[in-house]
Amino acid sequence: MTLRMLLVDDHAIVRQGVRQLLLNHGVVREVVEAESGAQALASLDGEPFDIVLLDISLPDMNGIELLKRVKRRAPSAPVMMFSMYREDQYAVRSLKAGAAGYLSKTVTAAQMIEAIRQVAGGRKYVSPALAEALADYVSFDSDQLPHEKLSDREYQTLCMLASGKRLTDIAHALSLSVKTVSVYRARLLEKMKLRNNAELTFYVMSNRLVDLNPAMTG
Repeated sequence: MTLRMLLVDDHAIVRQGVRQLLLNHGVVREVVEAESGAQALASLDGEPFDIVLLDISLPDMNGIELLKRVKRRAPSAPVMMFSMYREDQYAVRSLKAGAAGYLSKTVTAAQMIEAIRQVAGGRKYVSPALAEALADYVSFDSDQLPHEKLSDREYQTLCMLASGKRLTDIAHALSLSVKTVSVYRARLLEKMKLRNNAELTFYVMSNRLVDLNPAMTG
């Protein structure tokens, strides 16, 4: 089974490496590359894809928001999320939004190939770490943790605030107005019963929702 893939990642060297790996192993017959959400959506207008490999961190659009749009435009194409974020940060949200799996950029070549073939074959891909995150989510489903009550946008704003980003930085990154980001901040503080950014940051660090390693940015 050789596949036609849409590969969405804003780092050219990542796209080149994934493309070469999958071509060399005969996993894909064609890889169409996109470096932004807009390019990805435009690519869906042509010949259908057998699988979409989608980074969460893109310059013009949040990956989970793009995932939802991709599923509306091409519901039959399975989407595998591809990111440096830990599984317990975004994997459950990704699966709830329609992803067929969540692949960490730290996986080996063999793991990536197996995951892609599994998802393209119509199954879900769940790594051991993701299985643990899902188990935790189910365990807390009836008594959700405060951050699990947030919308995807609110959760993203929470993590960015805790990472030290200003409202203007977040607005630029999410392509939103500062006023809109300010509303998200107010809502998440209210939902989580926190009073200020200091309490917010303490909560995020205590629950290990943000990895402060500067290399873990995509």
